[in-house]
Amino acid sequence: MGFGTFSVQSAPPDTNATVGPNHIVEMVNTSFAVFSKTGVVLAGPTANNTIWSGFGGGCQTNNDGDGTVRYDALANRWVVQQFSVRTTPYLECFAVSTTADPTGTYNRYSFQYTNFPDYPKMSVWPDAYYITFNQFTSDTGPFVGGLVCAYDRGQMLQGLPASQQCFDVGPAFGGLLTSDLDGSRLPPAGSPNFVLALDSPSSLVFWKFHIDWTTPGSTTLTGPTIIPVTPFAEACAPTLTCIPQSGTSQQLDSLGD
Repeated sequence: MGFGTFSVQSAPPDTNATVGPNHIVEMVNTSFAVFSKTGVVLAGPTANNTIWSGFGGGCQTNNDGDGTVRYDALANRWVVQQFSVRTTPYLECFAVSTTADPTGTYNRYSFQYTNFPDYPKMSVWPDAYYITFNQFTSDTGPFVGGLVCAYDRGQMLQGLPASQQCFDVGPAFGGLLTSDLDGSRLPPAGSPNFVLALDSPSSLVFWKFHIDWTTPGSTTLTGPTIIPVTPFAEACAPTLTCIPQSGTSQQLDSLGD
């Protein structure tokens, strides 16, 4: 769905939105718009890659989508990402607003990957911005495994060069999600980020991602740990699109992340 004049033109739309103290930012695959809390359009809809205008490379020239947006409540900043995969090298385009205004300027970054970094999903945590990917050999190639990475949040908030640290969890796992801090109540000091995925119709699997920016060799990903749960079935599998809407034959995708 779209708010106001923001009509959705992508299928699947990959819709997502996030809320800050004074703004709502909605992103739909390759474009985004900024709204006031009363629904007034303040900016957009605008192509995602305009955030990287003047940055150079694929992040500037390609508007390939799979974009998501988060509000970093601890820093009062906005965080956006999309991938650049139409050309190589494959890139993850990442940006952090320089102020609390999502219509303003951004500190911009790109990170390079060997495999096609599909379905990026990011989260905010005190020690890093975490992101996961489903890796393929190419846009038509086979799945080769899930990837989880940490970006140096402290450096990004200052607009300084930022590095990444990544772990490949192998082809048995995909669709990873990392724990996300939405409010101001901090996790215990030194708490790792928690990475979760579906394992089977009766279990979940999780890892603990401990990041060490000072001594990268001390960074660890511990797991997987299996969590038994009541047996479940994925909605709409294998088509994903099966949820009816009132007044239209267009069905909704069951993916919720």
